Amino acid sequence: MKVRFTETVLRDAQQSLLATRMPYSVFKDILQAMDKAGYYALECWGGATFDSCLRYLNEDPWDRLRNIRKNVKNTKLMMLLRGQNLLGYKHYPDDIVRLFVAKSIENGIDVMRIFDALNDLRNVEVAVEETIKRGGEPQLAISYTTSPVHTIEAYAKLGKQMEDMGASSICIKDMAGIMGPQEAYDLVKALKETVKVPIDLHTHSTTGLAPLTLLKAVKAGADIIDTSISSMSGGTSQYSTESMAYSLRQLGYEVDLNDDVLKEINDYYKPIKDNYIETGLLDPYVMGVQTDALTYQIPGGMLSNLIAQLKAQKSIDRLDEVLEETPKVRAEFGYPPLVTPMSQMVGVQAVSNVITGERYKNISNEVRAYVRGEYGTPPGEIDPEIVKIVLGDEKRITTRFADTLEPQFENFKKEIGEYAKTDEDVLSYALFPTVAENFLKKRTEEEENRATYTIVEA
Repeated sequence: MKVRFTETVLRDAQQSLLATRMPYSVFKDILQAMDKAGYYALECWGGATFDSCLRYLNEDPWDRLRNIRKNVKNTKLMMLLRGQNLLGYKHYPDDIVRLFVAKSIENGIDVMRIFDALNDLRNVEVAVEETIKRGGEPQLAISYTTSPVHTIEAYAKLGKQMEDMGASSICIKDMAGIMGPQEAYDLVKALKETVKVPIDLHTHSTTGLAPLTLLKAVKAGADIIDTSISSMSGGTSQYSTESMAYSLRQLGYEVDLNDDVLKEINDYYKPIKDNYIETGLLDPYVMGVQTDALTYQIPGGMLSNLIAQLKAQKSIDRLDEVLEETPKVRAEFGYPPLVTPMSQMVGVQAVSNVITGERYKNISNEVRAYVRGEYGTPPGEIDPEIVKIVLGDEKRITTRFADTLEPQFENFKKEIGEYAKTDEDVLSYALFPTVAENFLKKRTEEEENRATYTIVEA
């Protein structure tokens, strides 16, 4: 049996370890080597990379994708898309979703890993339709979690529904690394008995379970696994690519990865990792094994950002309190999987509850929208007391929220005006209005200054 590998260092590994602060300039020189390694796909875009490019790195995320595509000719490029949320933190109208998917594929994406934080498939149907229409591969992801309302049978049924929607493959997305080896075996086996499309397992090393979980998933028939090059693996990142390739070959599985190229890639990232440790961007905390995550279920990207958030508030000493508060909030919210944007909502609420000393004294607009029903149907029931605190007498929404949204692209185009040179610029503004506007204005000013300088020089 052949096992294929998706390499995550360009997206989820650096998102989990570095809070997505790795600029294109850092990894551009190794891309052509990565293209020769024999990976099934490079997960390289989406998730938090889009926001981070605009907010922190002064990069155009679309340029980043195009540049990766120019250097990667033979390997599939994968992105992570949050269904109707796209890469933002709210639901967008269908016209924005369709155009974003179309432009992502046009600019280089092959595989669209699409998920909904609540596993509400109404929120992924438009993205799936558009991916198929544009010739991309829709990989639908199950947001994995454990709770009294989540079962193997329910996940298998969800997988069948995904296949019926047109999924080219199904990913089990274990954001927090909480899936144990037996759970992985049982779930993969159940899916393989239910669907015909390939199964991909995505997990994290946060709890130390990853190598056992990946091996048992492969034994149950998993076709693809997500790993990270070893120098950027472990902790809140994925498990080591080289270690898994070695182990699987020893167990008799076929692996097409080129070990010499993997060494070249790993040697390239070693000094990069060392530099991030020296500068403090890579916190040793996220590099270790955190078995407490089996209780609080916080995914890697959320944990690294949570630490940064508490440091900024000079409250890092209260991290343990926040981690204890998180599962309480999650239960009260109806056991949503802790994946973006739900991880941010639960995490921010837990921080607020701890820092203010009064639970639910402060409630974000996103939490209000979630309780109102704008994000879809929760897996379990939201605590009636929380509903009352948040909504009062307001009624909750039970229909697909995007059906209530009017097309918005032309409005966004008018708002950003001359600063947007392309539809991609308008989409950046649609997702992150303030951040994108600042970026686009700065870019325009720099272009004008260069033009003036050129004229003066001439």
